[in-house]
Formats: sequence, structure tokens, C-alpha cells
Amino acid sequence: MQHSSITSSSGSYQKAVELLGLKPEIAKALEMPDRELTVEVPFRLDSGKVESLVGFRVQHNNTRGPFKGGIRYHHHVDLAEVRSLAALMTWKTSLLDIPYGGGKGGIQIDTSKYSRNEMERLSRRFFRAIDPFIGPNIDIPAPDVNTNAQVMGWFMDEYSQTHGYTPACVTGKPLELGGSEGREHATGKGTAITVRETSKNYDVDLENATVVVQGFGNVGSFAAKFLDDYGCKIIAVSDVTGGVHDPNGLDVPSLFDYNYEHRTIDGCGQGQKLTNEELLALECDYLIPAALGGAINEKNVDTINCKIVIEAANGPVTPEAADVLWSKKVPIIPDILTNAGGVTVSYFEWVQNLQQFKWELEEVDTKLETKMVKAFDEVYAIKQEKNVPMRIASFMVAIDRVARSYELRGV
Repeated sequence: MQHSSITSSSGSYQKAVELLGLKPEIAKALEMPDRELTVEVPFRLDSGKVESLVGFRVQHNNTRGPFKGGIRYHHHVDLAEVRSLAALMTWKTSLLDIPYGGGKGGIQIDTSKYSRNEMERLSRRFFRAIDPFIGPNIDIPAPDVNTNAQVMGWFMDEYSQTHGYTPACVTGKPLELGGSEGREHATGKGTAITVRETSKNYDVDLENATVVVQGFGNVGSFAAKFLDDYGCKIIAVSDVTGGVHDPNGLDVPSLFDYNYEHRTIDGCGQGQKLTNEELLALECDYLIPAALGGAINEKNVDTINCKIVIEAANGPVTPEAADVLWSKKVPIIPDILTNAGGVTVSYFEWVQNLQQFKWELEEVDTKLETKMVKAFDEVYAIKQEKNVPMRIASFMVAIDRVARSYELRGV
């Protein structure tokens, strides 16, 4: 599922390291994870039987702060994937200049086969297993694929049983347990801000810019909502059931509400139906793949008909497809920058928890805006100076920051 992001990030890392002229020993040290943990997770099923699964937590680099990164429950989870995504979090937090390092975790599981009570028992046992290596100043997990605010609530409770009330041990929690205002829409809002900043620098008029969004989950739906507010024309969206297309623009507020209620756009009564492949080939200003990795690949890259690709998912454009788009002068605004709104507001949540003080939504959104715009400007400046794709420029900014900190600490 994520292996395209794995290869694209490792290739980008090597290229960025070369352009930065990093010492080979520093480059190698920054590439290696600090710690890899594999744990057994035994838990009781509703039937009374005991089942055991394997859980992972990889802590990549904490030069600039505690490890930070999501925990995913998915049948594709393995150590290689978790390792690569942990490294990606190191670069993402560095790029946004957040005082964190990178971490990632997961359990290989098909969540559809288990009840809510079974998932709670599993989650608590997993968190107990990784507890010695977790904490507000050590490693701070967050939700990812198939985990959510409720799972983080269980995690926080499990940790607090042993360590006392500690809301800062995880982020992405329910508001009632110390979660932050604005966390739910953070990644989508960050994506919309990225599109707006791209418009300023790539000479595309944001007003009435045509946008296609592949994937109408949390990220895609909120991105569409905020872009609609900016005056963009959202002409097509899709989810796993397929897509809807209206060249005159969809009614995004009603589509958003329908999707929020039904958890799908199927049956929304808008636009013409089309497949996900047809949707990717639509002519538009901005194509936003916000679903799974590898959506734009060697097989379909020649059908892509947009001015700019905005990577809202992790690794939605394969390295081979990225090379083709670069040769056609179609810019790709990379995932490491585009979808960093989530970890940015996770950081804000952690800060609020440590201070035992709650910020209003307006303050959270304003601070998110400041962080996203600053990161975009830094990346764009390097892109212009070195004449490299935005992805390479992003890695250059991120790696340089970690490398400087590494040397200053005298490791």
C-alpha cells in the first residue's frame, strides 16, 4: 500500500544528500533508525479465546525532539513499511520546524474481523507492551490508518494508569480528554493552504481554479471544503465507490455534509458518475490524490491532464511517474509538505497538554497557517535556487536542519 512512498522517499533522500554535500558518515547515521521494537500483542476475543498479533514501533531519530508518529492497524503493516514511514516523519517534522523526531508504529490486522471491545483490549495490550519506550518527552504516538481519537483515548488511559494523568503521551485524542480544537480538519486545511500558496507562485488564479480530489475521506473532504471557501471550483471527487463529476462545479457544502453523515459519496445525487481512473484523467488545474499510495503510476501517468499535482496522501505519485511529470513540466507539491498540517496541530495539542491550557480554534488555525506558509516559502526558495523539483527541495530543507542539529549536539 505504502511502498511507493518508501521508494520515492529513499530516492529523494539520496538526491538531497548529494546536493547538500553531506558527509557520508552523517548521511548514513541519519538514515538509520535509533530503535526498532517488535512486540507480541496477546488479547482475549469475545469468545473467550486468546489471540496473539505482532506489533511494531520504530523510532527513527530524536536529534530535534521526542519521536512522533502515528500508529496504524492494517493488514499490510510490516517492519519495512513502519521503518520507512518513521523516517518520513523525521523529515516532515523537521521541514515544518517542529521540535520532534520521527516515529511510526502499527499492528498487522484486518480490523473488520474484530468487535469494538476486542479492538479496545488489543489496543491496551499493545500500548502496555511499548510503554517503556513511550512518554511525553520520549515518543508521542498519534492516530493513523484505521486508528482514531477513541484509540488514542484508550492509549492515554492505559498510560495514565501507571504514570498518573498524562494527556501529553499521545495526540489526536478526543477533545474531552485533552485533544485540540482544529485537529480533525488540520491535514485538509494544510492541503488547502498549500494549494493557495502554490497558486501564488505558479501563476494559477485561485478564483475558479478547477480542482479534482481523489479520495474523499478526512483529508480530501476537508481540503475540498476549504478550497471551495477560497473560491476554487471542485469539479470532481471520488471515494472507494467511484467518483462524481460536474464541470460546472459540485455543491461542496452539501456533498461534505452527505459524506459526513453516510461515510460515502455514493448516492449523493450530484454530478455524473465516473471511475477513479477516469477521474484522474480529467482536465483540471489541480489534481489532489488524497487516497492511497501509488495512485499515479507508470500505467496511468500518460493520462494525467492537470497543471499541478498536490500530494495529499502519502506517496500517491510513484518515482517513475514523478520523473515523467517532471519531464512534462507538471509540478508535484510533495506529501512531506502538503499533508504536514496533521502533525503540526498534533504538536499544538502536545504543547497545550504540557501547559494544561486550551487554545481557541482561531488561534490553532492561525498558527497552522503561519507554519505551513513558512515551510512552503523555504522549500520554494530552494527549488528556485537549485532548479530541483519541490520534493527534492523539501528533503534538502528537512535533512539540512536535522544534520545541523546532529553535528551541534556532538553525537
